Order: sequence, then C-alpha cells, then structure tokens
Amino acid sequence: MNKAKLIEQMSKAAKLPKATCKKVLESFIKSVGASLKGGKSVVLTGFGTFSIMKRKSRVGINPATGKKMQIPAKKVAKFKPGKALRDSVA
Repeated sequence: MNKAKLIEQMSKAAKLPKATCKKVLESFIKSVGASLKGGKSVVLTGFGTFSIMKRKSRVGINPATGKKMQIPAKKVAKFKPGKALRDSVA
C-alpha cells in the first residue's frame, strides 16, 4: 500500500475528506521525524515503537569496483511492532 491508498483507506474508515486525512498523515510523519531527530522515541501502545539506532562504522565493498571502503557510523530509524500489531498480522 502506498501513501495515496493509505489516505483513501483512512478517509473511508474515519468518514473524513481525503484532504483532511492527508494533512493528518503528513503531520504524523513530520511529528515522528522531529521526535526521532531530537533523540526521543515515539511509543504507540499496541501499534509499536519508533526509535533511533546507532550503527557502527564498518568495512564494505563497492559493488562497481570491488574495492573495500569504510562505511561511516550513522543513526537510523527503527520500528518495533507492538503486541497487538504482531497478533493482528499472524
């Protein structure tokens, strides 16, 4: 499902205009991103937890040249599904 289809589903479920659902979804995405950028995790009970994970630097291989290269350490977003979400999928 892509963003447009998600907005359509939300619109039908909430019986709200698509434009309103689009604003709500974009606001949610922006808020989660801002919280993660600030180093805080976002916990939605039953749905899951968005958090930041630190990856260590490592050696990788450039697929085009085959040469070894150093991949720098970085922070990445991580999502851990909650129990209710895991149970609904299983």
